[in-house]
Amino acid sequence: MGFEDTALLSRILTMMTLSFHILYATIGVGVPLMIMIAQWVGIKKKDDHYILMARRWARGFVITVAVGVVTGTIIGLQLSLLWPNFMQVAGNVIALPLFLETFAFFFEAIFLGIYLYTWDRFEDQRKHLLLLIPVALGAAASSVFITIVNAFMNAPQGFEMLNGQLVNVQPLLAIFNPAMPTKVAHVVATAFMTCAFLLASIAALRILSGSTHVYHKKALYLMMKLGLVFSIATALIGDLSGKYLAEYQPEKLAAAEWHFETEANAGLVMFGVLDGEEVKYAIKVPYALSILAHGVPGEEVTGINELRENEVPIPPLWIHYLFDTMVTIGMSLAALSFIYVVAAWRGWKFIQAKWFRLLVLLGGPLALVAIEAGWWFTEVGRQPWILRNFMTTQEAATTSGNVDLMIILFGGLYIILGIGTIVVLTRMYRRNPVEQELAQREVEKGGEQE
Repeated sequence: MGFEDTALLSRILTMMTLSFHILYATIGVGVPLMIMIAQWVGIKKKDDHYILMARRWARGFVITVAVGVVTGTIIGLQLSLLWPNFMQVAGNVIALPLFLETFAFFFEAIFLGIYLYTWDRFEDQRKHLLLLIPVALGAAASSVFITIVNAFMNAPQGFEMLNGQLVNVQPLLAIFNPAMPTKVAHVVATAFMTCAFLLASIAALRILSGSTHVYHKKALYLMMKLGLVFSIATALIGDLSGKYLAEYQPEKLAAAEWHFETEANAGLVMFGVLDGEEVKYAIKVPYALSILAHGVPGEEVTGINELRENEVPIPPLWIHYLFDTMVTIGMSLAALSFIYVVAAWRGWKFIQAKWFRLLVLLGGPLALVAIEAGWWFTEVGRQPWILRNFMTTQEAATTSGNVDLMIILFGGLYIILGIGTIVVLTRMYRRNPVEQELAQREVEKGGEQE
């Protein structure tokens, strides 16, 4: 097996692992906030339905956390095994956030355990709610610290390479790199948005399955409102991300938009087919690319051809479809949640129709697809670099000849973990339906009053 083959196989295995882990990581970041909001609303309104939402979601969350820990550990292992040269640099320059991410997870896990096992220990639910604050903060902090490492890969700084040796290492400068603010904000906001639509999708599924219980309707309404809030936040941060790319990674933006010639008043290209440098069958939005890149329609956007003349490597042009998928789904979910919230406020009945609830049901899986497309766009759009302008993926990759076997073994493990998660969660909720838990709660309340 040649060196180039090993590098390609290492990329495939890393892609598999990250694609699988990002689903659990997203749930791990977003669901704690949803639990906290549901319990807070329940306390404020003195409504047991919202309290039960928090309790049921917390049970399912534990399962996803357990799998997320396994896949997160695998990522750490694979980074060292598959990309040893990169980890040599990362270990000296950007190790601090990697170290802090572990502490953030422990912080979250400790308080999550206390929260789960103290449901009936507090007469005042507000005290129990306080335990969720460190859980949500720890989950968000974990994503922040690990995303800082990814931001460093896109905009490496805080060190110098002299005769192949690292010198003048400044860890804080590496952490606060230009990519960090927009990338961290985008990851956290999309996690919150995705989890809101995912939980709304589950509520819609239960209603479509024949449940008429008001619990599911309340869950649906609450999550769609939160989905709207975080989808707007995601769109605003996405706009800032476009401006970051225009300034620091113009080759990535140009490839994503099939923008070949440097020009002002540049239009945004959605989907289509590329024939040489001619874009066919695309939806074109006039001036939108200049606005995305610089905030005004008259500004020039650097094109692929000019970058190639300057010997700037251009990422694969098929990332255009990843970018379009991410943006299209995000805007569609924002529109869907806006329509739902306005219709619910105005009392319009069409949101209770089967076809509309089917759209809400699709929202959860589509949000996960957008997360995957976004991460693929981020990683593939940086190629051929693992550390932009410093180290290519081929230079960073292992020379081991066993990567192909690892792909098979880890692929089988991910299939088992994925199927196992679905089976456990399905059985957990089928054996404890909402109606049964609420009836049991009423009996407990009656016993306390006697």
